[in-house]
Parts: sequence; structure tokens; C-alpha cells
Amino acid sequence: MSLFGAMTTSVSGLRAQSYALENISDNVANSQTVGYKRVDTSFKDMVPDYPLEQQVGGSVMAFARGTNTVTGNFMSSGISTNMGIIGDSFFVVRKSVGTLDGQPVFSSNDLYTRRGDFTLDKDGYLVNGAGRYLYGNALDPITGAAVGAQQPIQLTAGVVPARASTTVQYMANLPSVPKTANYDPSVPGSDLYTGASAVTAALEPNFMKQTSTGGTLTYYDGVGTPTTVEMRWAKTAANTWNLYYQNPIYDAATSPNKWIAAGGATPTPFTFDSLGKLTAPTGGSTTLTGLTVGTTALNLDFSKGLTQFNDTSSGGGVNVRVLKQDGYAAGTVNNVSVMSDGRIVASYSNGVTSPLAQVAFAHFNAPNSLKREDGSTFSTTLEAGTPLGGLNGGSVMGGQLEGSNTDISEEFSKMIITQQAYSANTKIITTVQQMMQDTVNIIR
Repeated sequence: MSLFGAMTTSVSGLRAQSYALENISDNVANSQTVGYKRVDTSFKDMVPDYPLEQQVGGSVMAFARGTNTVTGNFMSSGISTNMGIIGDSFFVVRKSVGTLDGQPVFSSNDLYTRRGDFTLDKDGYLVNGAGRYLYGNALDPITGAAVGAQQPIQLTAGVVPARASTTVQYMANLPSVPKTANYDPSVPGSDLYTGASAVTAALEPNFMKQTSTGGTLTYYDGVGTPTTVEMRWAKTAANTWNLYYQNPIYDAATSPNKWIAAGGATPTPFTFDSLGKLTAPTGGSTTLTGLTVGTTALNLDFSKGLTQFNDTSSGGGVNVRVLKQDGYAAGTVNNVSVMSDGRIVASYSNGVTSPLAQVAFAHFNAPNSLKREDGSTFSTTLEAGTPLGGLNGGSVMGGQLEGSNTDISEEFSKMIITQQAYSANTKIITTVQQMMQDTVNIIR
């Protein structure tokens, strides 16, 4: 290699080390940027095609090496709509390119980011600190199914309307020998209810002594008005029971029965075999005649389990494990949180939890080959591959943020090495310049 070749090689070295220092500078500057992925520098030699006996080392070229798969430290933010992704997936976002009628207009190209500091803007959109809008699907608040195509997530939930009760879920164990107030172990049959199926006010004292409480139920009409009733079980024969509930519209003149049996005037018997398994009614449900919402009677769903065992832990009483219904009063939003699968859920003042949206995620076969964009975002390239949907086995942490993956001490170490390499290349140029001056002085 000639002196000019040595100088040219050193110049390429200066250029490469300058590029490395630029990346180090960017990394240090963004050491506190949420979701930032540092850029490392790799070098490759450029060997000229010389004969075997005259081979030289060649010049150098620097190029960027992505660290998109290197996770930064997670930290709690205290903001429920902030998100951090565990795994190699990205949030799908878009940027606003203007406004129309006071609403943002979005670009047509998806971008991908790990920056999860999303908060609600004035229009209810989830926007991160770089101004990128989070994409996803709206969810049906009842079924949780996705509604429509992916779009910027806009949370407009303020009030959840009242919902009328339709079904009561009931799961319990009935004691093989109910120890009611009337029970006497020395008197056969004292555990049985011997009264009439229609319980008036006059018959109520005897009914209460011969039956066992089965829990208290509060159900709602279409405008959210609650009605609370007690349920009681009456054992009428061996392995046979009737379910009673308070008459919510009791009136001595027009509706004189204080307690009504499931099935009405002809009670529906609940029967069990010798092993305590329910044999009737079949189908896992029955109608609670008399407990109506509007014109519809509540449906008692006991498919989760209704048994008759000698449960000593309940002291001879009914052990109610589940007693709930599907109605509720109107409520306002108390909190919005993010589930581990990326669902955004609202919790209301009436105790209802309702899904609002599903965050969109993407992952790539070669994530380090994505193209860097402003705002800690990336765009697709042929080298990165087609974006694949989903969390790819990862999960989401609500109220958490992923910090920059820049390590300041490591960057300082690289800076010292880069500085030394840059200085060494300048020495080569200085030496070549001196040698060229010596060559010129030969002919003087």
C-alpha cells in the first residue's frame, strides 16, 4: 500500500470512529428516554483485491447494530394506563398528521414502539410521551369480543347503564341432616319441614324454625333499583328439598304469601341420590316463580354444583359457596387498568368490571432490522420481515414503564476506546504527512 493508501485508510478510520462517537452521544443523550433502544456500532474491514504476496489490511467501515431485543429496566409509574411489555413484542402506534373538525387525522402507516407511557388526551385517545397514538380494537363490554377493525384506542366510558337481572348463579351444599331450630336428634323427622307450601304471615314462625337459611340475594330491575330477598331451604322428605324465597311484593290483601317456593303452588322438588348427587330437577336450572324483573322471572342456575353431604364444617346448616346474579345498578368509572394480555378494563362504582379495548401488538422475526424513526418508534423493512400480531408468549405490566437500555458506564467505556482509536488514526496521518515531506526533501 502506498503512503496515499495509508492516509486514505486512516481517514476511513477517522470517519468510522466519528460515527461510533455519534452513536455513543445519542445513547447518552437518551439514557432517560422511555423505551429508547441504544445503537451500538460494529466495524468491518474493506480489503482491496491485491495479489497474495501484496495483501493489505484494508480500510474500515462502521455500521449500526440495533439492540431492539435488549430490554430496559422496568419501573413503576403509578399511572394505570402506562404499560411495559415483557417479551420481544412492540406496541402498534400511529402519528397524527393533522386535524379535521377538531379530531386528529392519522397516518396510514403503522409504527412500532416499546415506549408505553400512554395517557388519555382531551379526546380520550391513548397517546404516549412522543405523541404517538396507541392502536387496538374496541371490545364489546358484555362479551369481551373485538368490535370492528383496529383503530386508535379512544376510551369514552363514563357511565355504565343499569342492567336488569336475569339469572341467579347458585352453588351450595345442603346438609344431609339440617340442624334447624326445630331439630331434635331424639325425635325422628324433626329435621323435616311439615308445613304448607304457601307460607302466610301466620305460618311464618313455624316455617322459620323448620328451615335453613340459604343466603341473601339482591337483584336489580331495568333502572337499577335493588330488591333484597332471603332464600331458605326446607327438607320435606329423605333426600328431598324445596327452595323458598321471600315474596318481594308481600301484601296481606293482594299477595299474602310471605314465602314462595321455587315452582310456585306446586313446588319444584330438589332430590339427591344416596351419594349426595342432585338427580332433579335436571338441566342445571329452574325458574324462580315470583322473583320477576318486569315480566320476566329470574332463572336459577345451579349447574356449578348443588350437593347434599354431611358437611360438619357448616354446623348442620346450608353451606352457600356461590350466590350471585348478573344485574347491577348504573355506575361511574372508578379506575381504568391494563390486564396482562393487553386488555384495557374499566372498574365502575357499582362493582362492575367491563372490558373497553384490546391493545394491538406486533413482533418480528428480525426485530433488530427495523428502521429507526422519531419518537422511539420503528418502521418495517424487508430485512425485519412481516409484522406478526400478538404478544408472542409475553405479557403486559400495567402501571409500569420500560426505561432506556442505555448503560452510562458502558457508554463511557466505549467513548474512551473510541477516542483512543480516533487519536491513533490521526497519528497515522501525521506520520504519513511527515514521510511525504521527507520524500519531497530528497529532490531539494
